[in-house]
Amino acid sequence: MRIALTSVFVTDQLAALAFYTEVLGFKKRQQIALGDDFWLTVVSPESLDGPELLLEPAGHPAVKPYRDALMRDGIPLAQFAVDDLTVEHARLTSRGVVFTLPPTDVGTAVVAVFDDTCGNLIQLIEMKPETHHADAIV
Repeated sequence: MRIALTSVFVTDQLAALAFYTEVLGFKKRQQIALGDDFWLTVVSPESLDGPELLLEPAGHPAVKPYRDALMRDGIPLAQFAVDDLTVEHARLTSRGVVFTLPPTDVGTAVVAVFDDTCGNLIQLIEMKPETHHADAIV
């Protein structure tokens, strides 16, 4: 069993596609028209055949209160791994990305949180080498 697809709810799919590809650097994988919306996925340029991220329309009535509560409480909807958070933070900041939490050492990792401009907070994580495998769940 493996993760093939996960999703984030977005207020505007085409704006989200622009942010996730042009700013974050993901690659568009699928864009299939479904009425007024799309089946719209992106993948990491480091793993083109890896898990896809669905940029899912946020139109369902349950989405708004859920996302509003997460945003209000500062809880990220998704987490993306990076090799060097300092470099990634500088790259994204230079592209106008707004961080709600700057790079912060949390013991086993360094994390940062940014606003994806589509209604979500996203956490970046750089695992520390000495704890990466020691604390893994087996």
